[in-house]
Amino acid sequence: MTRIPPDARFPHLRALALAGLVLAGSSGLAAAHDYTAGSLKIGHPWSRATPGGAKVAGGYVTVTNTGAEPDRLVGGSLDEAGRTELHSMSMQGDVMKMAPIEGGVAIAPGETIKLAPGGNHMMFLDLKTQLKQGARIKGTLVFEKAGTVPVEFAVESIAAKAPAEGGAEAGHDHSGHKHAH
Repeated sequence: MTRIPPDARFPHLRALALAGLVLAGSSGLAAAHDYTAGSLKIGHPWSRATPGGAKVAGGYVTVTNTGAEPDRLVGGSLDEAGRTELHSMSMQGDVMKMAPIEGGVAIAPGETIKLAPGGNHMMFLDLKTQLKQGARIKGTLVFEKAGTVPVEFAVESIAAKAPAEGGAEAGHDHSGHKHAH
C-alpha cells in the first residue's frame, strides 16, 4: 500500500497556511481589524507605544455611519488605563492645546469621523503599564445609540502617525511642542 504524505492529500490547506504566514509577516501586525455596531463601521482602533513611566496615551480610530440616523461617540475605555476621555487638539502658535470634548463626537448619516494624531482623539489617562509595540489591548468604544462596543487597540510604534496598515491618514507629530490643557 502506497502512503500519501498529509500535505499531498490536502494541498489547499498548505496554500492557506502559507498565505496566512505571508499576511502575518507583511507588517508588524496582522491585517487591519474592523468592527461593526449596527450601522456603524469601526476601522482599526490603535494607539502608539509609550515610553516607560508614561501615564497618558492617545487612541485613534475611524467610524463610518452607514445608516439613516445620527449617532455619537461619547466615550470609551482601555484595559490598561484608569480612565478615558475624548479630546480635541488645536495649535495656538507653537503651543498645543487639548481639551475634553463635552457631549462626544457626532457621526451624521453617511459621514466618517477620524480620531487621529493632531486632531480629535481618545486620551487614555492613568496608564497602568507601558504600551508596547505589537500588543493588542482590549477596550471599548461607547456610542449614544449603538451602545458599548468591545474592540482591541493595536499598539503601533512610538512615532507612528497612522496605523501600519495605512488605515488612517497621517497626522501631526506632537514632539517638540509645549503642551497645555
